[in-house]
Amino acid sequence: MARTRPVGTVTRGTTAPNRLRRVDRWLLGTHSRLLWSAEPGALAVDLGYGAYPVTTVEWAERLWAVRPDLRVLGLEIDPARVAAAGPYQRPPGLAFRLGGFELPVPAPPVLLRAFNVLRQYDEGAVAEVWARLCSGLAPDGLLLEGTCSENGRIAVWATLDAEGPRTLSFAANLAALESPAIFAQRLPKVLIHRNVPGESVHAFLLDWERAWAACAPLGAFGARQRWIGAARALSADWPVLDRVSRWRLGELTVDWRALAPK
Repeated sequence: MARTRPVGTVTRGTTAPNRLRRVDRWLLGTHSRLLWSAEPGALAVDLGYGAYPVTTVEWAERLWAVRPDLRVLGLEIDPARVAAAGPYQRPPGLAFRLGGFELPVPAPPVLLRAFNVLRQYDEGAVAEVWARLCSGLAPDGLLLEGTCSENGRIAVWATLDAEGPRTLSFAANLAALESPAIFAQRLPKVLIHRNVPGESVHAFLLDWERAWAACAPLGAFGARQRWIGAARALSADWPVLDRVSRWRLGELTVDWRALAPK
């Protein structure tokens, strides 16, 4: 039988060690119950890991700290990248395979991570890709789709399940953060062109900038206190889903429905 051609487009492949540390920390901190309750030998898939598989290897090690029996599979649409990842395989727990949005995987994944993959696609293509990926998830499985800066200091991602998008999360290195306005550059593809007047995500980011400015005096006690103050102010008018324990880490998660495109 002829092999099916991978679905998707080859990305630039830019990657670096620890680039996805913020989303990984958030996942392990907020969805550890999902990992604990997963079936023995459950599958986690890293889709589009890039030119070399360092972030997939790091993800596997972080996931194994919670569930040593998890299987981690890296998928790439570029055969050369898959071949280059061969030395990093650790049977049976970590493997790499040629594949794209069609998800040629041995079982429905409980976790599916697709970071910095959809940025080069048209906005109109995102809904179909999301639906396709979510339809392949295991029951209660999650898709994490987002973007981050090259050094991983700024990241934004949507969390989806079989029913569609649920949350939007923001994370930053607070010591280097000048303003939440920087997140506009890293919004998921479905939102990045919606940061205009009349759209909810635009209003949210404006409110965040105002809260950040109003909390400037708290910066005397450190960037963390300023971030917490701004998050607390935002939560008065927006459905912020986390609290101080996550804000302290430079994270903030909002109900997707409040920011969805109009």
